[in-house]
Amino acid sequence: MFESILIANRGEIACRVIRSSRAMGIRTVAVYSEADRDALHVDMASDAVLIGPPPALQSYLNIDAIMAAIEETGAEAVHPGYGFLSENAAFAERLASEGVTFVGPPSPAIRTLGDKIQAKQLAATAGVPTVPGYADPIADAAEAARLARDIGYPVMLKASAGGGGKGIRKVMEASELEEAFRACTSEAEASFGDGRVFLEKLILKPRHIEIQVLADTHGNAVYLGERECSIQRRHQKVLEEAPSPFVDPEMRARMGGSAVDLARAANYFSAGTVEFIVDADRNYYFLEMNTRLQVEHPVTEEVTGTDLVEQMIRVAAGEELSFGQDDVTIEGWAIEARLYAEDPARGFLPSIGRVARYREPVSGAFGTSKTIRIDHGVNEGDTINRHYDPMLAKLIAIGDDRMQAVTRMRAALDEFYVRGVNHNMAFLGAVVADEDFAAGNISTDFIGDKFGSRFDPTEVDRDPEPWLVAVAGAIHWRRISRGSRLVTRSMDDQVIPGRPVTLAADWVVMANGRPFPVELAEAGDGVEVRRNGQTYVVSSDWTPSRYIFKGTVNGEPVCAQYDSGSVGFRLTAGGYAAEIQMVSPRAAEMIADIPDRGASGAARNIVSPMPGLMVSIDVEVGQEVKAGDAVAVIEAMKMENQLIAERDGTIAEINCAPGDSVEVNQVLMVFEGG
Repeated sequence: MFESILIANRGEIACRVIRSSRAMGIRTVAVYSEADRDALHVDMASDAVLIGPPPALQSYLNIDAIMAAIEETGAEAVHPGYGFLSENAAFAERLASEGVTFVGPPSPAIRTLGDKIQAKQLAATAGVPTVPGYADPIADAAEAARLARDIGYPVMLKASAGGGGKGIRKVMEASELEEAFRACTSEAEASFGDGRVFLEKLILKPRHIEIQVLADTHGNAVYLGERECSIQRRHQKVLEEAPSPFVDPEMRARMGGSAVDLARAANYFSAGTVEFIVDADRNYYFLEMNTRLQVEHPVTEEVTGTDLVEQMIRVAAGEELSFGQDDVTIEGWAIEARLYAEDPARGFLPSIGRVARYREPVSGAFGTSKTIRIDHGVNEGDTINRHYDPMLAKLIAIGDDRMQAVTRMRAALDEFYVRGVNHNMAFLGAVVADEDFAAGNISTDFIGDKFGSRFDPTEVDRDPEPWLVAVAGAIHWRRISRGSRLVTRSMDDQVIPGRPVTLAADWVVMANGRPFPVELAEAGDGVEVRRNGQTYVVSSDWTPSRYIFKGTVNGEPVCAQYDSGSVGFRLTAGGYAAEIQMVSPRAAEMIADIPDRGASGAARNIVSPMPGLMVSIDVEVGQEVKAGDAVAVIEAMKMENQLIAERDGTIAEINCAPGDSVEVNQVLMVFEGG
């Protein structure tokens, strides 16, 4: 076994590899850029080496700098994590030439399977079902149009060297193909240095299901069940679970057998994932094989009891697998949610800034058994910057069955408190609160169909749950009655009681502008809230200094996040956020009489939602645009992001040009009319 391993990565996955290595008694070496001097993975590792400036090309993708760190520390092996150099065959070959072990598959397998065209051809040779289409690189948009006509729309353009949702475009009809081809090749070139794309038939309403494989250097290979990864946004996974609610034992055996066949055909060893798309009739088709550890690997670990990082290290050290296929069992259910620093209300764009508050859910809230797991890579006070993936943590909920795991995930999301950067916590809460998700009625179109391209928890078109209105009333009662219970002491140590306050009983909870009349009264240690003939007794030890409200409503446990404001407060739970104002009945009547001013016709600035590179300006000064029209494209984190007009109007000014670097909130255009 190795004495030391260098982790050529950062953030959550670097911390994850360090934890398993430490448990195995292996010394760990972290590498870090200047932006990550105070990062958690640097603190956790036995040693740490600075490898360059913040840009990834000058640090985490700088093979020479990483080789120098290996030489400096004497590391015997390198675990690449995921992303960065994890699927770089040249890096694996460089390590081998220097006598350093790569904790991953052999470089020929990385090279073959990392090229989607070659991988698809290999899969077909191995007898693995593949999606109908053309696996050869496409020369230009004209050839793409001809091939698309041959197989019939809709089709999918894919980058040959793609991954992570980059370099993929759906094309529903012929008029969309030319722009989709341009964007796909451009994004592929920027992300992978390889602009080749190919074409496949688009399977409508598919599921994305993947098989975890594990193979050693002695010819042994097993599959460890499947993961359901259909909850995606822009081809990037949002929630994953194991097992899949769609897969039965017979289908699992068939898919697992295909995955192992492909691994054997590629002479593969280490952990790897074979991804499939599956239609409504349970026909499955090869999508790609990821020759690395997957972000979502924890759900497989939880239902199989297998530490995949440990197994990768043992295989790399030459050990034989200690178990066979018949030893693999699946027990219970696990669901993973990816927590990102992003702004769902602004189209899920990355959110840059300081993590001012970071409080994980308390596992004891859900019982004494292990029911939640959190893999994270940030500390409170860390800064999320533009250079790297904005993942904060992965929340994994574990249950005896799927519904129990879903219930625990809902509760944990309500208790996970992060402030200082925008994040997708409420969005994740809305997804797991959805009835179709709970029933397992999902596909890769789930998020697009249910939520569209943005999500604002205060704009959810439904009233708050009755218990949340009751909690709002109880919080208000606690706040206004607190003064009458406060005591102070005089200079001569005499107790001075608070001034008695006569508390009104009738109030109106204004939640996102919607009125909910309530009557409030003391009820022993709790607060009684009456509404529409129903009585809700709210019991809690909550005080205004706490940002999590936990208690019971009529004996049932509840949890909501609390944020104080200048004229009210906000409650967030289950994917719904309510801006609360407590007013008298008369004030509520007056508010209702205020006329709606409607949209202003004044000029509005179109600002950059993120730092990045201006790829194209798709409008001209004086041009009239309609709501939904594309006005510009910005590239950030190697992803192209379209800016869309939110209403009808006219472009009055354009203050930038293609090729310009832009900052967040920089004024790009002035928009008039509408």
